[in-house]
Amino acid sequence: MGRKKWWALIGIGLFIVVVFILVSNVIEVGIRLRNVHQYLEYTFYGLSGILFYVLILNPIRVILLSPTFTVDAMLTDSKEKHIIYRNAAKVLMKRDILTDKEKRNLQLSLNDSKKLRDALQATFKGSVHTKTRETIVENAKHVFISTALSQNGNLDMISTLIINIKLIREIVEISGFRPSYPYLIKLSTRVLVASLIAEGIEEMELSEVLPTKFTETITDVPFLKTISSSVLGGVTNAMLTCRVGVITEKYLYNDNKLLDRKQIRKQAYKDTITLMPVIIGDSLSFFPKSIAKIIARPFRKAQKKES
Repeated sequence: MGRKKWWALIGIGLFIVVVFILVSNVIEVGIRLRNVHQYLEYTFYGLSGILFYVLILNPIRVILLSPTFTVDAMLTDSKEKHIIYRNAAKVLMKRDILTDKEKRNLQLSLNDSKKLRDALQATFKGSVHTKTRETIVENAKHVFISTALSQNGNLDMISTLIINIKLIREIVEISGFRPSYPYLIKLSTRVLVASLIAEGIEEMELSEVLPTKFTETITDVPFLKTISSSVLGGVTNAMLTCRVGVITEKYLYNDNKLLDRKQIRKQAYKDTITLMPVIIGDSLSFFPKSIAKIIARPFRKAQKKES
């Protein structure tokens, strides 16, 4: 069995797992609606099918049909590599997010392999990187808010799954490229794990993750206990989503041998810690400032240590 077929089978297996999880949740809700009216159940199934295509299948289609480009190709200057540069540059020049200067540099460097390599690297580190990070922050905020407000584990799982897939699709659309199939499978695994964790967080007791004294204090105030549990879930899910986005970016531009798995994980951790104060600060804008400062404090300290 070829390597591509092997990764394809793993991907299909993960997709089937996701489908089973979603179908079981849809059927569970449908059975409840059947007690109200049979046609209401059928309508719900129809709407669920439409949403499944729009929110799951179509983003996956966009990702899979995008071309792949490995920066590992920049390690040598053969004719074949130059063709890869030119194809990548032509894809990038179609992106609206690039500045006129970046497009001009790519255009002027098309016939020079070394200059084109440098222009591509500058573009990846410039507008593409900036827009990608903005997209990661926005989607992580959406996960934070949706899972913090929701008090349902199944809903947290589905919303996290959908937003993570949407995040990967948007990163692919920004750059015009997708990670290679092995990395797509690894990303799919991370997305699935993040979704399952989102479901489990809702059932987690604060005493398991917070200091005893703090837990005893907020337990006396039911409202504070509910807020703290929701915020904790939101922060955790936002971190996982942020990490998925950062690793997607690393896989896109550091494919194959440029960075090993340990380096990617280490860099993803640093970048996630750097982005989390912004994500938490914006997401908690509707919470009292004192709570927002307490939640964001550990990330600010970690960020200072990394810098």
